[in-house]
Amino acid sequence: MDKIGIREAIKKLALLKTEAMYLNDFLLTWDKSRDEIEATFAVAEILKGLRKANISSRAFDSGLAISLFRDNSTRTRFSFASASNLLGLTIQDLDEGKSQIAHGETVRETANMVSFMADVIGIRDDMYIGKGNTYMRQVAQSVQEGYDAGILEQRPTLVNLQCDIDHPTQSMSDAMHIINHFGGVERLKGKKIAMSWAYSPSYGKPLSVPQGIVGLMTRFGMEVVLAHPKGYEIMPEVEEVAQKNAADSGGSFSKTNNMAEAFQDADVVYPKSWAPFAAMEKRTDLYGQGDMDGIKALEKELLTQNAEFKDWECTEELMQSSKDGRALYMHCLPADITGVSCEQGEVQASVFDRYRDPLYKEASYKPYVVAAMILLAKFPNPAEKLMQMLERDRPRVF
Repeated sequence: MDKIGIREAIKKLALLKTEAMYLNDFLLTWDKSRDEIEATFAVAEILKGLRKANISSRAFDSGLAISLFRDNSTRTRFSFASASNLLGLTIQDLDEGKSQIAHGETVRETANMVSFMADVIGIRDDMYIGKGNTYMRQVAQSVQEGYDAGILEQRPTLVNLQCDIDHPTQSMSDAMHIINHFGGVERLKGKKIAMSWAYSPSYGKPLSVPQGIVGLMTRFGMEVVLAHPKGYEIMPEVEEVAQKNAADSGGSFSKTNNMAEAFQDADVVYPKSWAPFAAMEKRTDLYGQGDMDGIKALEKELLTQNAEFKDWECTEELMQSSKDGRALYMHCLPADITGVSCEQGEVQASVFDRYRDPLYKEASYKPYVVAAMILLAKFPNPAEKLMQMLERDRPRVF
């Protein structure tokens, strides 16, 4: 995208209704309107274009971006840091082990104490069903109360970097990859995407990636198929979201317990392991009770259950059954690669190797998606702010 293309993209952005995103949070994609989703894509592409054109997109002269990761992360952690830096914010990680949280500090107190000069708070809390998204909303309410009371000079925006329900920065990045692959969001209608469970030698992978995919891709008129063995169901309320989205967009949402059926004539395949919803609920209860022996027993039980479905693997044979044998293979990474990262896993090494560069490109959209979420929340007229950056034309690298 050159400067002329950036200018035209900004003009189109100005036509979208984004007022409700101002001073608001990004917690679930299905909480956002179609205009707000498209605006996030548009701003991400514009920011990417500005950086490629060596134009600074620093919207802030100072300010903090607070990150809190309660689970391990590589791509999302560095994407949040990159996005914050791109806009001019300084990143500060909240290490709960080094804070007063361990001494009983309340959510409300922590949220306000870290937010005196914070413009955004990014949280990953995906380990326990019923906990992560709830915690994020508690933080959001706490900073809102602090802002309303005049304690905070600005109301920090909360960005969901993955919770127990959704992974919006991932699914939005995935969508951008698909949109660019097929040449526009309007070309996604009627395309079949298979969101399939795949075998992994570990048991506790969150449900938020498959839930994020079915919750978002059904908005574009796609034929979304969710495939998993019996017993690996996702949250029923997310399935309801997917059904409603499909009905509204003219697409479809279906389920199958057959991986081959899901791959048949698929335009996009997304084989990814996740833990059964019922088991994740049970694990949350056990942790709440402090029952460590129960947790160990559950882990052993689930690993045994996983091992019954080792044939749920993305193979060359399955890929050949996809549309023209050339479906776009996707994964949020890191993938469990058979014979490489594990003895047997989600995908054959030859399949993964063939799609390695596209997979890395898929991941490369995330910093811009995160930055777009922040910018749309911090400026009442994002198109005007982006046009100022373009016309200022200040080099990012001198």
